[in-house]
Amino acid sequence: MKCEHCTRKECSKKTKTDDQENASVDVPSPAQENGEKGEFHKLADAKIFLSDCLACDSCVSAEEGIQVSQQNAKDFFQVLNLNKKCDTSKHRVLAVSVCPQSLPYFAAKFSLSVTDASRRLCGFLKSLGVHYVFDTTIAADFSILESQKEFVRRFRQHNEEEPALPMLTSACPGWVRYAERVLGHPVTPHLCTAKSPQQIMGSLVKDYFARRQNLSPDKIFHVIVAPCYDKKLEALQEDVLTASRGSRGTDCVLTSGEIAQMMEQSDVSVREAALDTLFGNVKEEELRRHDGASSDGYLAHIFRHAAKELFNEDVGEVTYRALRNKDFQEVTLEKSGEVLLRFAVAYGFRNIQNVVLKLKKGKFPYHFVEVLACAGGCLNGRGQAQTADGRTDKALLQKMKGIYADIPVQLPEASTHVQELYQEWLDGTDSPRVQEALHTAYQGPGRPADSRDIKW
Repeated sequence: MKCEHCTRKECSKKTKTDDQENASVDVPSPAQENGEKGEFHKLADAKIFLSDCLACDSCVSAEEGIQVSQQNAKDFFQVLNLNKKCDTSKHRVLAVSVCPQSLPYFAAKFSLSVTDASRRLCGFLKSLGVHYVFDTTIAADFSILESQKEFVRRFRQHNEEEPALPMLTSACPGWVRYAERVLGHPVTPHLCTAKSPQQIMGSLVKDYFARRQNLSPDKIFHVIVAPCYDKKLEALQEDVLTASRGSRGTDCVLTSGEIAQMMEQSDVSVREAALDTLFGNVKEEELRRHDGASSDGYLAHIFRHAAKELFNEDVGEVTYRALRNKDFQEVTLEKSGEVLLRFAVAYGFRNIQNVVLKLKKGKFPYHFVEVLACAGGCLNGRGQAQTADGRTDKALLQKMKGIYADIPVQLPEASTHVQELYQEWLDGTDSPRVQEALHTAYQGPGRPADSRDIKW
């Protein structure tokens, strides 16, 4: 089966960079033309928003659509119910990993501190029968550290004949899917090869944690709680290098909104509980985040690292300068009037289109761009903080931003757990295992990065 690319008539609308981000367009997807409704269109009441275009059905094959639709609460409860039956051969260990941008949503929605929100969420999931609840921040640590090293390497190798720059982030699955399925060259060679936090968390749970618990990876059912629907698509293409080599890193992705709906509808008695760690520590660890206003802050961390590593410059606070709009900002490192580094953030499809057009024309002034599909960043993912009519709940989002900003920032380099894992799990920071477990490769349009489950 051939993939339906975003190259049909409706996508010509998306090349207009002056369109309003939230202008809606009534467009039938391939599934709708066949009398069916895709999962994303069910949620958007058969409408596509231009700010949603990286999460529509246009880049999704029919088989992927079926697999994505199976990632829902029903699938989750089926595993929970099987665990309650007598046939222990079908029992699975349930592990849930929560994205750091999801926790402020629960805190704001239920008027709690972020710590109390995490404890209530953890307690609720365990009252249902979940065995472990993790925070994915440690996976983002690995992703950022590997991205830092890759940028420095690209900067040193860059030349006009074989340009290695700009480097574009690859943590956002909506953006990566669009780059792979639609853009291809000359964009995909610029994607950072470091895996996303979700992909790395899948490896940590299904490989490292499974071995610590003496479990086969297929005995673990791993759920990710995330702020956007594109994470469901990302889960379909995750590879985990384990002894069995047959385990997907993430079995199911549920959005923050789906979990909140479960919590509101449940009458289960909840006893608050602390988040678990991959290391079996009993002591509750303080929640922390990375240095981004609404995301994992790849730009800030890579900028500081590159400034020190390449130019021996210590950068304290990173100063952003808004350009076309608040979702396109730049950061520069200057010395004696010379610009040494020029970085940018580009959030939302309108800004992504501008980046792609300039890159194709060869008129691109940036060394690095942090790219996210959602305008406003990950906190504004369409799997949370939405009103009944599918629009952003601006008041709730504003509360979420304040809550997220108050979470302490910790540099990935400062995590002792990460340094221990590099040695214990990956045999060192420069071993072949690091490349296998923490990096990936990208395909051109029409070819999935992992064809194991998709018949083309």
